[in-house]
Amino acid sequence: MAHPPTDVTQLAMVDTAQAARVLSEVRTARLSGQRTAVAPRPVIEQSWGRMLRSGIDPEHDRRSGLLPADEVRRRRETTTLRHVLPVLREGLLSVADVAHHIMVVADADGRVLWREGSPSVLRKADHLGFELGADWREDVVGTNGIGTPAVVRRPVQVFASEHFVRSQTSWTCTGAPITDPRDGRLLGIVDVSGPLETMHPATLAWVDSVAKLAEARLRELHLGSLERLRAVAAPALARVGGRAVVVDRDGWTAAVTGMPYTGRITLPKPLSAGRRRLPALGLCAVEPLGEGWLIRVSEEPLPYGATRVVLDLTQPRRSSVTVSGSAGSWTHELSPRHAELLYLLALHRDGCSAAGLADEVFGDPARRVTVRAEMSRVRRYLGGLLEHRPYRFAEDAEVELLLPDAPVDLLPQSTAPAVLRVRAPFEAP
Repeated sequence: MAHPPTDVTQLAMVDTAQAARVLSEVRTARLSGQRTAVAPRPVIEQSWGRMLRSGIDPEHDRRSGLLPADEVRRRRETTTLRHVLPVLREGLLSVADVAHHIMVVADADGRVLWREGSPSVLRKADHLGFELGADWREDVVGTNGIGTPAVVRRPVQVFASEHFVRSQTSWTCTGAPITDPRDGRLLGIVDVSGPLETMHPATLAWVDSVAKLAEARLRELHLGSLERLRAVAAPALARVGGRAVVVDRDGWTAAVTGMPYTGRITLPKPLSAGRRRLPALGLCAVEPLGEGWLIRVSEEPLPYGATRVVLDLTQPRRSSVTVSGSAGSWTHELSPRHAELLYLLALHRDGCSAAGLADEVFGDPARRVTVRAEMSRVRRYLGGLLEHRPYRFAEDAEVELLLPDAPVDLLPQSTAPAVLRVRAPFEAP
């Protein structure tokens, strides 16, 4: 018989200590395999399941070594997160300091790059290993406000004994992912943490809203860089005959001539100047231009060859698609939504209608417009490998689907009904 999840936020508003005691009892019982009067929240219980399967010891710390100071400095200087630190500080630090919290910013690898806020709380964080350069991935230190949001790709508040490792149960932390608006890639996590008595249910919405402001700032910066590249591209394209496109280093289009406009061109990484075969364009002459590339398309036809598509869903945080064919091989990291859609198309080689995909992804067949918009974005990098009416992989494409060893680890951030049906039989009752 299923029990209702613990309403931590309501209980903690009335009595933080009592809420912590209830969670401690729930944690002890659940980790020993006993039934409980109440159940952990689903996001916490699913995380605990991942920890148990990976062999994390809930009673002992398991820390990896700190990064050297020069490596922390290097990561700070190269991460895109450095551009949004002013936004994060303005939105979080003044309140965090008053509320006896600290703000922590970690990169996509879970490494702590910045810590700021209440000096007394910073000293307490040192004892937990919450230090600069520390590794706070979920599969290293258990359920927490940095590692768990990175896995599920949404904001998560972890209070008291919702932490998997006992040494962290006197702590509360709330983290939200920051993604790159250009490609949906995880850049890192912003987290607000403090002693458990500082827990407040509004913290989750607060941290999430500031993370979204940071993403909006990144979007502004990207649009500004494209405008600068567009100014450089105009005179260059005026001198070019035939088909050509100017893109930034990530393939976003600044200007085109002689061909239809496409928002983004998939580029192999690394890309260098010279004659190259690009997945969407064929044989091209590539040369650097400003902060991007000038790509002139050759009229030479591509030789025919079988195409192999490998959809890799084995990593909980990084799904990808790799395409190999006569033009070479390239890999594209997938957003969570695109991973769901391509997973379904790999299962159903005969194809799915927009309504069918909407039902499997959103539980609502009426959301056809959303599916069509997402599939249009997928076609920007898979091009002719996808057909429509119904949506499906091209008949002559060889498609391989790589899945995690444990079905319960399939796309852990997904709430799509089709994915939940696969995970449900293997999740804890």
